[in-house]
Amino acid sequence: EVQLVESGGGLVQPGGSLRLSCEVSGLVFSNFPMKWVRQAPGKGLEWVSSINIGGDSPVYVDSVKGRFTISRDNAKNTLYLQMNSLKTADTAVYYCATGYGSNAYGSNYRGQGTQVTVSS
Repeated sequence: EVQLVESGGGLVQPGGSLRLSCEVSGLVFSNFPMKWVRQAPGKGLEWVSSINIGGDSPVYVDSVKGRFTISRDNAKNTLYLQMNSLKTADTAVYYCATGYGSNAYGSNYRGQGTQVTVSS
């Protein structure tokens, strides 16, 4: 059974930081490009960032460039998202998913999500 389990979300003040993790099991993690997507309250899924199987060539949506960093540890089957300088607009449920493209939908596998709330 394929499982993607996100963790690391929480409540943080504007300007703060969080590090999300996504532990993957049930597939050969190092064979899959990965992405983070998010869903803000009342909105659809939004692609945030993608990383290829080697951990290079990360890409980001413009709104998070320079603030978020995606990375992966293939030895630990884990995907990360370091989020700095958080804004209230970053409030959303964050999901990890397989795939590389900027399409937020259509991933073969996606986790259950972790809530990130940015508020003073």
